[in-house]
Amino acid sequence: MNLRPDSLIFQTSAGEEIPCSAEWVTLELLGEAATNVEPELVRNASAAVLHYFKEELNRTYVSISEFADALEKVLRGLGFNVLADEPLSSLPSPRVSEGDLRQIVNAGNGCELFFFKTLREDLKKRLSEAPQVVAFRGLRGSVKILLGAERWSAKCQILSDHIVEYIRTCWSSDFGSDKCALVVL
Repeated sequence: MNLRPDSLIFQTSAGEEIPCSAEWVTLELLGEAATNVEPELVRNASAAVLHYFKEELNRTYVSISEFADALEKVLRGLGFNVLADEPLSSLPSPRVSEGDLRQIVNAGNGCELFFFKTLREDLKKRLSEAPQVVAFRGLRGSVKILLGAERWSAKCQILSDHIVEYIRTCWSSDFGSDKCALVVL
């Protein structure tokens, strides 16, 4: 079976196997609570669980309960106190420190070397505020500014991957905390 990159084959408790997008299953599991959570957060949580099963565990077949358990862990990591008998919508929003990568590019005069130095300083400042989530927006835009590109290209993707890896490395090795989640959009 040729499976779409954003999909898994979900095994129901009745033994059925249904190919479906991870995001759709995430929305179904969250139900009404999904309307009270930022759509980008739902997409990122879904993508994280999809990546975990497909890339880290090298699996395409997943039970609904396995997916739900992994989704719960991701949402807890993002600061949501997920309880089976308590709707997500009634829970307090996590403390989020948001940064815009495009502004960091501008602060670094559009130069790649200054960008990475400024990014590290910005991340350090955000983590000193002890947030539950550090979120950076504007990844694609910042890459295009740094490269002077009008359209997304393979070179853009390489720099994008490099920026995400740099943020992860700084976050985990220098300032990282298991009490804080990291999101790059």
